[in-house]
Amino acid sequence: MNPPNVSSVTEFQMLGFQNLLGWQTLLFAIFLFIYFLTVTGNVVIIAVVSQDQRLHSPMYVFLKHLSFLEIWYTSTIVPLLLANLFSHSQAISFPACMAQLYFFVFFGATECFLLAMMAYDRYLAICKPLHYSFLMSPEICTKLMAISWLTGVGTGFLPCLMISKLDFCGPKQINHFFCDLPPLMQLSCSNVYVTRMVIFILSIAVLCICFLLTLVSYVFIVSTILRIPSASGRMKTFSTCGSHLAVVTIYYGTMISMYVRPNDHLSPEINKIISVFYTVVTPLLNPVIYSLRNQEFKEAVRKVVRKKCGIYGTNSLY
Repeated sequence: MNPPNVSSVTEFQMLGFQNLLGWQTLLFAIFLFIYFLTVTGNVVIIAVVSQDQRLHSPMYVFLKHLSFLEIWYTSTIVPLLLANLFSHSQAISFPACMAQLYFFVFFGATECFLLAMMAYDRYLAICKPLHYSFLMSPEICTKLMAISWLTGVGTGFLPCLMISKLDFCGPKQINHFFCDLPPLMQLSCSNVYVTRMVIFILSIAVLCICFLLTLVSYVFIVSTILRIPSASGRMKTFSTCGSHLAVVTIYYGTMISMYVRPNDHLSPEINKIISVFYTVVTPLLNPVIYSLRNQEFKEAVRKVVRKKCGIYGTNSLY
């Protein structure tokens, strides 16, 4: 039998950052600015990699896919967050909530797989340079990207299906800024033990394994860098790899802290801050770290800008 007071859920109320009523305008401006930079930065990466033939190597093909993913990943969360900050109506229908949950898990899992593939690509390029063209051929690169996307698509179905089957009672208020797994399970009046365990196991399988593979790749990369005779060469490679590893650690660290450990003892406000890092901050950091610190990419940007300016300058003469 269903618990008492269980009704068919048609919508939820998203509480968001209601405890910061005096800061709503400032938060709206900050999140809007970050969202604009994130989308713009990732669109620039996609455009430059697509136009410059020198950037059609597996490393930049992975980067283009990551940028495409980041645009949709952050767009799954931030526009609704901005709408809730801007207006007093913070309602979201049950189907829209489940759709947001699915795409969040789908894009988040795909990013984990892509980051692991990118770390493996860097491992081959630095540690196995003589065999790189064979081990990371265009065909293999395409297969790895297809595996990342298809696995992400499949990963999103199970959590969304299990959450949609739960009963919800009470005020139906989600104390978060998007439809996330922990607050939805806390809101349910069903027995969520099986759901919680399945999501916990799935989180370990995706997050911890991908993070471990990424970490192992960077351990081998660092050991190879330490054998570089040139001090300047070591510093340059360390600087780039260190930045990559920092962003990866922030992303995986916050995601693991949210989904692999029990977080019921933490306040909802702390969980919201943790969530901001992997939904808003890392999509902005990825284009900065993976491209703007790359000399080859910056040269490609200058080339594209000069080409466009030359075209516009020629057109202005007529």
